[in-house]
Amino acid sequence: MSFDIFVCRFENGEPAPLDMSAAHEVLGPYAVVRDPETDFLQVSTAEGEAGVYFNSPTGITFNRFGGDGIMDLLAALLRRLDAVLVVPGGPTMIQRDEDRELLPASLRAEWPVIVARTGAEIDQAIRAS
Repeated sequence: MSFDIFVCRFENGEPAPLDMSAAHEVLGPYAVVRDPETDFLQVSTAEGEAGVYFNSPTGITFNRFGGDGIMDLLAALLRRLDAVLVVPGGPTMIQRDEDRELLPASLRAEWPVIVARTGAEIDQAIRAS
């Protein structure tokens, strides 16, 4: 898929920093290209690939992503970072129903919020949006 999706954390409705070291630990073994100047990784699994941009302390962008392996890797990243996945124009994916209260009110009001814990659930939610 050629659109962007965003890995974020929220606390009390505000953006919160992600543990970028943990993110690199999860994604690093799958990196086939690294560009430290732009903080970019091209990750690849046996079942897909994605461009990953470490934007700021509060966001990671996945671009041109696809394949079951990438969706599983994304699910593992979300669990490790205790993060949510924001799909512009689509759902925001949380791991636990109680995480809904951590999101900004505007995000909860404008887009569906769903629980998606696995790569297959994430893929299904993106395709349904």
